[in-house]
Amino acid sequence: MTNIALFVSGSQATSTDKNTSNSFMFPPALDPLPIATNSALIKISGNSSKNMTVELYINDDLIDKKSVDNNGNFVFDYQLTPGDSLIKVRNDNDNKKSDFSPIVTVSYKNAAPNLTIDSPSDGQKFSNDQRDITVSGKTDPGVTVTVNGFWAIIDQNNNYSYNLTLINGDNSIKVDATDQAGNKAEKTIKVNYSE
Repeated sequence: MTNIALFVSGSQATSTDKNTSNSFMFPPALDPLPIATNSALIKISGNSSKNMTVELYINDDLIDKKSVDNNGNFVFDYQLTPGDSLIKVRNDNDNKKSDFSPIVTVSYKNAAPNLTIDSPSDGQKFSNDQRDITVSGKTDPGVTVTVNGFWAIIDQNNNYSYNLTLINGDNSIKVDATDQAGNKAEKTIKVNYSE
């Protein structure tokens, strides 16, 4: 009978090293999640190998465990709290753990973004050479703004502006702000132009 010594990085392998090297598991794969949402309830789904238990971690806390179904799929229903949730999963098979999946960050926002119209003022009157005006104001970071349905320009300080050509008579100016979660703010003013 021949004795064979196994060496790893210059030292003899222990039974723990042997078990670890033979028990590598790929982490579960998460299905795409939204960057931001205005709904507190979110479905976290994905797939993994059969006979696995998937552990769900939110902000490094173990939240739930689910067995993978016969098709290799898993689904968690999770109630988000306002702010960012860092989501990751890993496999657990007889107390042997896989690496974590890549972290996915989902932001839950349930409030409308801030929105101001700083210029022009409601009811302001324009005449003659004042047909072209600039509609401007301020909003929150990561928000898109439209003025009467057209995209406004937003600078690095979250100030928006849009050049608007007035028609003769009353002009309604509607400004909409929408954040990444789909929350909306809307303001409408009227100005008057006379030739």
